Amino acid sequence: MKKIEAIIKPFKLDEVKDELNKIGVLGLTVSEVKGYGRQKGHTELYRGAEYAIDFLPKIKIELIIPDDLLNDVIEVIKKKAHTGRIGDGKIFVYSVEEIVRIRTGETGKNAI
Repeated sequence: MKKIEAIIKPFKLDEVKDELNKIGVLGLTVSEVKGYGRQKGHTELYRGAEYAIDFLPKIKIELIIPDDLLNDVIEVIKKKAHTGRIGDGKIFVYSVEEIVRIRTGETGKNAI
């Protein structure tokens, strides 16, 4: 089993989620986060004063999947989150040793 964390632009969330559902991803967790990388933020003008916006709003998607879906999920996220501009995001993949569904006590793939 794998855990995928993807940081994407907020307006790309619905496209990514809809396409993940089509390939069989049953659930995911979404968090609103802030950060910066090469984008390094930007400046904005407010009432004549210039302000530096260091941290930009992003969305973090977290999902646990069986190993056989890994390549499909990565391709979907890459394709649907891509804009071609700086700040499109990143995908992180981790190995998951065990999952336990609290309600039923199911473990492993049955708990996904």
